[in-house]
Amino acid sequence: MKKIRPFALLALTVGAVFSAQAQTADNYPNRTIRIIVPYTPGAINDILARRMAQYLGEELKQTVIVENKPGAGTAIGTEFVARADPDGYTLLQAAAAHSILPSLVKKLPFDPLKSFEFITLAATSSYVMIATPKLPANNVAEFISLVKEEPGKYVYASTGNGSSAHLMGEMLKELTGTDIMHIPYKGLAQGLNDVASGQVHVTFGTYPGSMAYLKPGRVKALATTGKNRMSSLPEVSTVQETVPGYDAQGWWGYLAPAGTPKAIIQKLNSAFNKIIRNKTFSDTFTSEGVEMLGTTGDAFKTHVEQEMQVWGKLVKSAQIRTN
Repeated sequence: MKKIRPFALLALTVGAVFSAQAQTADNYPNRTIRIIVPYTPGAINDILARRMAQYLGEELKQTVIVENKPGAGTAIGTEFVARADPDGYTLLQAAAAHSILPSLVKKLPFDPLKSFEFITLAATSSYVMIATPKLPANNVAEFISLVKEEPGKYVYASTGNGSSAHLMGEMLKELTGTDIMHIPYKGLAQGLNDVASGQVHVTFGTYPGSMAYLKPGRVKALATTGKNRMSSLPEVSTVQETVPGYDAQGWWGYLAPAGTPKAIIQKLNSAFNKIIRNKTFSDTFTSEGVEMLGTTGDAFKTHVEQEMQVWGKLVKSAQIRTN
């Protein structure tokens, strides 16, 4: 019997692996795909996932469903996907909390980087820094002047300790050296109501949530939180135009369990990004203040790594606690 040399055996093994992966991708998907959303139904997280599931199902010619698994600051749904079979049939629609949670919770039941394969960063959205109409300031520069004149007098609301709005307020305080009191609420609506009535001076809200109050003039926009102005609010300046280095946005992207074959990840990346480039699909969300992206998996992973560093540093310096 003819002996197979070691290098030849290695070549055969590698070839078999690539052949198996290619076959897996060719057959994928042959059953229902689930997109797990670690939030309750409703709002932009859920709306984006369900719209994406519809288009993804058409693109892959397979049923795609959305399951909501909220709780523990998104950790319950995220852990569910991290522990799922790495076969491409259970995906996670992650949001900005994915890069914030590691700095707030010491022992997560998953690693935000190592437990997943990164598919694409689908979209980002700035928040709107809004104020009560009673506030004698109409932009960030004027607000900072007021705060510095009377430290501790002014108050900002958030949707809870460790929330995106909380971190946005703390980032503003840190970069400007100001003293602004933080009041956590259980949701955006209650905080917005108190801003509208003048009980609270400012808050940071999502675009869809803020517009119901901005349009009728119940509150006013001081700025938006991203690096660039929002296409849906081009007349409103960014915080960064007054405070260099300020950049804080919400985002959404798609992940699969670690170990999912690369061929399947590539197929999903191609499908997701094709949908994101679809004008009919993207226009639905652009009008809601969402900027559609569509990236490589590596670019998405780098984005999360960078955000983890930024938020981790801020949480430590501001001594933010969630309990």
